[in-house]
Amino acid sequence: MNPLAAAPTEKHLTSSAMLQDIVIGLSDGLTVPFALAAGLSGAVQSSGLVITAGLAEIVAGSIAMGLGGYLAGRTEVEHYGAELAREHEEVRTVPAVERREVQELFVAMGLSEPTAALATNELVQDPTQWVKFMMKYELGLEEPDPRQAFKSAFTIAGAYAVGGLIPLSAYFLTATPHAGLLWSGLITLVCLLVFGYFKSRMTGQAPVTGALKMAAIGATAAAAAFYVARLVQGHG
Repeated sequence: MNPLAAAPTEKHLTSSAMLQDIVIGLSDGLTVPFALAAGLSGAVQSSGLVITAGLAEIVAGSIAMGLGGYLAGRTEVEHYGAELAREHEEVRTVPAVERREVQELFVAMGLSEPTAALATNELVQDPTQWVKFMMKYELGLEEPDPRQAFKSAFTIAGAYAVGGLIPLSAYFLTATPHAGLLWSGLITLVCLLVFGYFKSRMTGQAPVTGALKMAAIGATAAAAAFYVARLVQGHG
């Protein structure tokens, strides 16, 4: 019997940057426009006003979220570039200190002192690989994709728009804001449960707990917005 064939398959979480951006955009898109529409439903008598305000919020929210994703991506690239330049400078100006740090890292990884010394001597022969080693194992930094900022911007903005249109869609099909709120709440609650379930599974958390947490957040935000709007309207 082949022992390799009998070995169990290891399961690891592989979360791409795009998946993370979709999660960010959808989670906010499902909750923020839903809360806004719920709040307006408690204050106005026209579904048209809810739709208009909801669409405006989705556009503004998509732009803001996309811009936030772009700035975060650019900040990561700039931070990596600055640290890379600093490491190159330190390797050039204080090589003895950097060599000692490399050897300490090898020892921390489990190598014996003699083996760590040999590995260090081998590594420092190539300054480029030396710096890459320090960036990854001393600073914990991986080189980011310079195009990721644009990708994140469009992915987050698109996911936010899709998420926001889900709760707003009910108001296109109902005659009054209150009827729209009931259907919107039902649709959004189901979407939050499904989204929370699969999000938790992908991140290695308890799926049912994650689904309930996501639904609770959306419901709490919507209820708060609805009753605040009613309270303000009652004192108006």
